Amino acid sequence: MEILKGLEARFREHPERHPGLEWETVAARLTERPGALAVLERMEQSGGEPDVLWPEPEGEALLFCDWSRESPAGRRSLCYDAEALKKRKANPPSGSAVQQAEEMGLRLLSEALYRRMQELGELDLKSSSWIETPPSVRALGGALFCERRYGRVFTFHNGADSYYSVRGWRGVLRL
Repeated sequence: MEILKGLEARFREHPERHPGLEWETVAARLTERPGALAVLERMEQSGGEPDVLWPEPEGEALLFCDWSRESPAGRRSLCYDAEALKKRKANPPSGSAVQQAEEMGLRLLSEALYRRMQELGELDLKSSSWIETPPSVRALGGALFCERRYGRVFTFHNGADSYYSVRGWRGVLRL
């Protein structure tokens, strides 16, 4: 399988993302979840460059995350979620980040996971990425996104119905 070869090559190229983890362990976990390869293929096709982040902070899961330098090009110009899309009357975007993630079998990154990835590489230097937004913020009409500027990672807010050509989303698949 071509996707498996590409994943293995990226895994071996970036050992700092998963210290002490062997490719054989990852391949076995992928074999246990046959649908996972299809999800990873969609991540790859939309520009995400998926790779493993391990150890997982909350357990023993393998996390496949989008490691593209900028927010994946095939997942930009989207508002935050379906509710925001429905409320957007003028110039609505083609979809929403949460909805697209669910359709792909993924979740948006949490802020903590986004920041952890940024410790291992500089991402979103010219783009930004929607992240999971707490219900309390979402209930007020807002949504959160992150980006790296001036050598720091920033978390910002925007109206959930907003969208920009440089804002996309990064996903995570837990195995």
